[in-house]
Amino acid sequence: MARKVIMAPKSPASMSSDSDVGPLGARDDARWRATHPELFRRASRGRILGVAVTTAMTALFIYGLYALEFSPARITAGIFHLGDFVPLMWPPTPGSFDRFLLYLHALGETLGIAFLGTSLAAILAVPVGFIAARNVVANRIVHFLARRSMDALRGIDILVWALVWINVVGLGPFAGVLAMMCADIGALGKLFSEAIETASRRPVEGILSAGGSHVAAVRFGIVPQILPVFASQILYFFESNTRSATIIGIVGAGGIGLQLSEEIRTLEWQHVSFLILMILVVVAVIDSISTRLRAAIAGPRARAS
Repeated sequence: MARKVIMAPKSPASMSSDSDVGPLGARDDARWRATHPELFRRASRGRILGVAVTTAMTALFIYGLYALEFSPARITAGIFHLGDFVPLMWPPTPGSFDRFLLYLHALGETLGIAFLGTSLAAILAVPVGFIAARNVVANRIVHFLARRSMDALRGIDILVWALVWINVVGLGPFAGVLAMMCADIGALGKLFSEAIETASRRPVEGILSAGGSHVAAVRFGIVPQILPVFASQILYFFESNTRSATIIGIVGAGGIGLQLSEEIRTLEWQHVSFLILMILVVVAVIDSISTRLRAAIAGPRARAS
């Protein structure tokens, strides 16, 4: 015979507690709204700003396609027209041994522009980076002026700097060095300041607690941490500036870019292909050496990761 189980009626208190445990009742909803109000906001300022920026960028992209007369048909026709130059550029040849020596000299100028421009920019960017770092200089006015100065230098393209210095000091590689130095001070200074700000505070606090000065804390607490980062960034900029030195040579700042511009102007396509081949070989060699040096500077821990 089955046993009949009689359940006792629930009290109002137990019923209210059960409703709290139930799936998102009125009290649960109120409790979640009170503890996590950000989840129930319909449209925060950040979301509105994100939607506005996305809409503006999309509109700018569509307008650019229309205003610049972007056409897939023109691109396809241009690619086929570019193929007509390939037979004219083969085989790559300097034409004569004297011209080959001239190209080598111009290539040496390009490497010199890249090396001197990067070195001078790095030397000048180090103090600017320390001044712009918040954990070294706490003065907001000095920090603001240093940051905006780097933005101004970085905001002007290297070709513009090259045209400016050509009019100041004349044609030649010296104008190229100055242009590259001015363009890289802002970029390297920004990267240096960010590396300084991300350095650990523990060595600095240890030196200060032992009675060391602020200068000693920077010298022995921050500098050893950031030197590998600085060296890696300088090597990368030298590698990149080797290509940039070719570009600024086209506007008259010396180097192999000047020779490349002259050969294109006179329609010597075999000479042009030889110059391009020289540039590619040199850039590949510098890229390989720079990669190995950066790996050696970073240490075994970075290579393992």
